[in-house]
Amino acid sequence: MGTTSTVPRGWPAVVLVLCTLALGLACPGAGARAAGLRRQFDIPAQPLGAALDEFARQADVTLLFSSSLVSHGRTEGVHGELAVTTALGQLLGGTGLAFRLVSPSAIAIIESPSLATAAGNEASAAPSAAAGRNPAAGASSAARLSGGNPSVLHRLAGLLGRAVRVFSGGKSRTRTAADRHSAVGYNSLQEVVVTGTPDVSGVKLLDASFQVSTASLQQIQLAQPSSAADLLKIVPGLWAESSGGETGPNIEVAGFPGGADAPYVTYQIEGSPVYPTPTLSFMDNSSLFRLDDTIERAEVAQGGPSVVYSNGQIGATANFILRHGTTTPHGELGLTVGDEGLYRLDGFYGGPLTSDWLVSIGGFYRESDGIRSSQFPADVGGQLTETLFHPMDHGDLLFWARELNDKNLFVTDLPVAVSADGRSISAFPGFNPLTGTFAGDATRFITVEEFPCYTPGCTPGTVTADLANGRGSRIHMFGSDLDLTFGPWTLSNRMGFTGGDMPTNALFNGLAPETLGTFVASQIAAANTEPQVMAATGGAPFTSGSAGYVGTGAPAAMSTYVASLGFWIVDRSIQALTDDLRFSRTLFGGNSATVGAYFASYSSDDTWYIGNDELMTATPNAQLINVALYTAAGAAGPVGQVTQNGILDGATDALVDHYHGRNAAGFVSDQWRLGPWLLDAESRLENENINGAVEGQSVMDLDGNPLTFYNDDTSVANGEWSPSTYDHTFGSWSTGANYEINRRMSVYGRVNEGVHFPSFDDVLDGTPERQRIENYQVGYKAQAHSIYASIDLFHRVFSGVPFQAFLANGSQVTATYGSTAWGTDFQADWSPLERLSLGLTGDWQHSVYTHFSSFAGGGAVAYDNDGNILQRQPRLQVRFSPQYALPTAWGKLKVFAAVSYIDLRYSDTENTQILPAYTTLDAGILGDFGDHLELRLQGTNLTNTLGLTEGNSRSLTAGISTGFEMARPIFGREVQGQVKYYF
Repeated sequence: MGTTSTVPRGWPAVVLVLCTLALGLACPGAGARAAGLRRQFDIPAQPLGAALDEFARQADVTLLFSSSLVSHGRTEGVHGELAVTTALGQLLGGTGLAFRLVSPSAIAIIESPSLATAAGNEASAAPSAAAGRNPAAGASSAARLSGGNPSVLHRLAGLLGRAVRVFSGGKSRTRTAADRHSAVGYNSLQEVVVTGTPDVSGVKLLDASFQVSTASLQQIQLAQPSSAADLLKIVPGLWAESSGGETGPNIEVAGFPGGADAPYVTYQIEGSPVYPTPTLSFMDNSSLFRLDDTIERAEVAQGGPSVVYSNGQIGATANFILRHGTTTPHGELGLTVGDEGLYRLDGFYGGPLTSDWLVSIGGFYRESDGIRSSQFPADVGGQLTETLFHPMDHGDLLFWARELNDKNLFVTDLPVAVSADGRSISAFPGFNPLTGTFAGDATRFITVEEFPCYTPGCTPGTVTADLANGRGSRIHMFGSDLDLTFGPWTLSNRMGFTGGDMPTNALFNGLAPETLGTFVASQIAAANTEPQVMAATGGAPFTSGSAGYVGTGAPAAMSTYVASLGFWIVDRSIQALTDDLRFSRTLFGGNSATVGAYFASYSSDDTWYIGNDELMTATPNAQLINVALYTAAGAAGPVGQVTQNGILDGATDALVDHYHGRNAAGFVSDQWRLGPWLLDAESRLENENINGAVEGQSVMDLDGNPLTFYNDDTSVANGEWSPSTYDHTFGSWSTGANYEINRRMSVYGRVNEGVHFPSFDDVLDGTPERQRIENYQVGYKAQAHSIYASIDLFHRVFSGVPFQAFLANGSQVTATYGSTAWGTDFQADWSPLERLSLGLTGDWQHSVYTHFSSFAGGGAVAYDNDGNILQRQPRLQVRFSPQYALPTAWGKLKVFAAVSYIDLRYSDTENTQILPAYTTLDAGILGDFGDHLELRLQGTNLTNTLGLTEGNSRSLTAGISTGFEMARPIFGREVQGQVKYYF
């Protein structure tokens, strides 16, 4: 009998959670280390850039600024024993610049909201929008200055008063247009990143000896991502196939042999994985995450030290830092309308809860008919995120929570016309590949027989489902982040919990379309070879058939093109607890060590009904078709019922399972700065323990009638449970070196060896292979007055990758293979003119399979994929993104665009399904009207380019029949407008 596992479990989880809460609550206080300390300063008048470097050294803080921002400035200097913020204000006096605190030891230099020299005042220089881990630590809040702790009514009255002043055109404000667009971006080598680093205080991009990309909230919005997965298009070396909709993407990492789902990409919130395993069937990490205005910035680290920390991701880790409240209340409201019937409301508010606690709340709600109109709402739902932040004298404590309730239509493959060589595609007759989808009112609901009744002529039990529920998410998450410094020690703890349901109700394609006449002929031929069918007809063969539309009964012409699609019904209930605990200490000058542990406890309880094939027209918003077969006696004789309400068969896989996993890892790291060198080495030892139980299946004729073909061979869970386990321990390591040529240029090299542990699905399928990667990287980063550039060269070697496929003839291919890859990732940002920015990201790679061949024999299928290009991986992809900002009398205008080129790819390991190269254009215009109003008009795929992200995953061959195939095109043109109000 199967058992259901619960999360959390075990003493490690309890101890780690209690330590997080106890340590945080036991350390009261206010004020940041950087802002509260007094230092002795002696900085003479000189160019501002050099003065800031010297200030950072004397104050023992990290300053974040773009070299172009300070290149023309001079300072009169600062002298004497002063508070850090007071001294910095004096240093910036007369420069037109201000500052904001982004962590207990980091300060960002920004454009001043006005040309006044008020940067020296701590209160006025406090952040108006969070820019990092600790947006308000050390800033003197209004509540503190007054010494009070106002009542709820007092606060409400204050908020109302501020709202009145805002709407009446008063000058009381917390964020100006300059504030909103002054966030430090990835094009600053002084920016601090925290993802994939041993010390939670992070490392400057200049010193990072691995590939990492960052994007502020504004940069995320300018990229116009359609989903959390689609955002990765701005990261070189990542390729997200988001053509299926908001959820369910395939995400490829350059040189990694993925091919489906997203096994090598982890999503995190504040350093905690949203789910420890990157991918389960019908559930990748990105599907548990939505983008909105509660995000401060994103950091995406590839390889490098990430193989050692957190969940040990060997591919890419996308970490999203949330916006926290600030000492000055502020917020925004936005309304977005799209030409596809989109209506979306976004909001955010942050401010003080008490003198020592800062709070934020925000989220979105939207409804959309979808670019591919399904005749019912395609996307319905929303998200709510809250944070509670407590800055302390020796650290900070953050609690966060997120509730996601969203339903998203999943778009399966569509029919397209293909040239003989597969390199040219066009529309299938009557089916617009840019806007069409099979889903519609006629296919929205299904009631399918899945449970036997054993008596001939009886009515079997049924399962019902609704396509409008799509690939949904009913998820709640919460977590805590604790950072403390005591003496020479630094402690950090990241805890996260995820729980809820991830259901899937979606159509999945079959083979290429064919005429109804061809389909009926194939059914006659198949039925006449079945002994039980011929016995039921008294030996009379079927000779003809009829077809009619479900609902109306109107006859369907035999020349009508039809397709077979499965209505898959999946219910997945998940829970997960993760905890990352680290202790760091400076051992001697320039050398620091970190020791830590990672723990994850997670489960998944599944019920699947896969199959449920339906016969429908090969048209948008398809119509279901019923088919019956007749002997020479016609309707007066035996009748073979091929379909029931368009349903061809029930479940081909009725899966019920319960799985629980536990991962425990310990890691150590040593980091050493020797002059311009920054060296690091780290290692990890991890154990994964998986226990599960799977219910067996039997294939049955549900009603005992061989002439009702639609339920003759249905898979049924039979109550016989089988246990499955996995328990192994493996190690990972990484070592790197970064050489700082000067404050604007560095080179690095890194070697790492990582492990990808099997998931529940691998254990279930009998392919629990340990995958291992050897990753070699060298890179160069440089920043001058008007340009930022980085390039990364890599060599990646994989081994132990499992492969399993079930062919149309019933044979099975199982293998373990490897791969090797050479390539380069690059990104650059050039400002040839004052208001013009030209961005470029992309990658080139040569990635092929190794040890992936077999000879026929003993029932095995022969194949030879050695040297074939990794499936779905473009050899070259490039994204060019120009921006131009134009000041006006009423505010600021920005025009932005992105041209993306995706090279030819292959959809399958055999390299027979060609995915032609294509180019898309996105563009938009953004206007700031004064300090409070922002208008945006933007569009994606404005040229209506027809491009494919995948071919027919149900076929290992070309999948082309009579010039047609099933494939998944990108979405057509989409235009949206937004109005946003800041207060």
